[in-house]
Amino acid sequence: MNQQMEIICIGNELLIGKTLNTNAHWLAKHVTTFGIIVKRITVVSDDVGEIASTMREALKRKPRFIITIGGLGPTFDDKTLEGMAKALNRKLEVNEKALKMVREKYEAYFEEGKMEKVELTPARVKMATLPERAEPLPNPVGTAPGVIIKIEGTFLIALPGVPPEMEAIFKESVAPLLKKEAGGLTFFETSIYADGIMESALAPLIDKAMHDNPYIYIKSHPKGEERKPHIEIHFSTTAKNSNIARDRLGKAMVQLSELAQENGGKIRFKGKK
Repeated sequence: MNQQMEIICIGNELLIGKTLNTNAHWLAKHVTTFGIIVKRITVVSDDVGEIASTMREALKRKPRFIITIGGLGPTFDDKTLEGMAKALNRKLEVNEKALKMVREKYEAYFEEGKMEKVELTPARVKMATLPERAEPLPNPVGTAPGVIIKIEGTFLIALPGVPPEMEAIFKESVAPLLKKEAGGLTFFETSIYADGIMESALAPLIDKAMHDNPYIYIKSHPKGEERKPHIEIHFSTTAKNSNIARDRLGKAMVQLSELAQENGGKIRFKGKK
């Protein structure tokens, strides 16, 4: 089963360093817990050509999911859906279901006294103008709907860049799909800490442990200085139940701990799922 995902983040503010890309961090962490493997995270500018070419390249790699973040709002620089239409060679059109979602949002704002009148201006209709045969996803906390299109074997999903909106649409409409497609797989992780052994000495030991434990991925993260090494060793696996995962993780941790201690390292355990 193909459980791979690519994430495309859209916005000049990310590329110039004005905005920290917390959305990519949040999304990658959440989809990984469902057993989905994030293969690539790309950041592109608010440019239709860049967005379209990046989507085309991702589609050629045939991941199960491509999720874009940002560029669904009413302003001139919100160009994700235009780029999506260009990538798919489809026309942009007012989607009646999306327009109903947008209209109902503004009616609610009017009833709450946040607006003097309900008016579907061109900028507001823009948020309901989707590529042909796209489906809108309800936005529980904002106005712009998310968008989903199935392209052969890939789900192409567009989410807003405002973090609360992105997270709400993901939890309500996207997470159930990911869980279903992952077939019950879950990501498990834990760490141990090694002192007194340099990362260069630890590297071949990690190679051996990964060779002997093929379902485990092991990554070292130096936390100290070269002269006083303190290294987090992170273990992760994807499995259908926690017993299998714990057994896999346990064997790998014990083996690497013993190897590190034989080479002068001191090991401290600190587990977390």
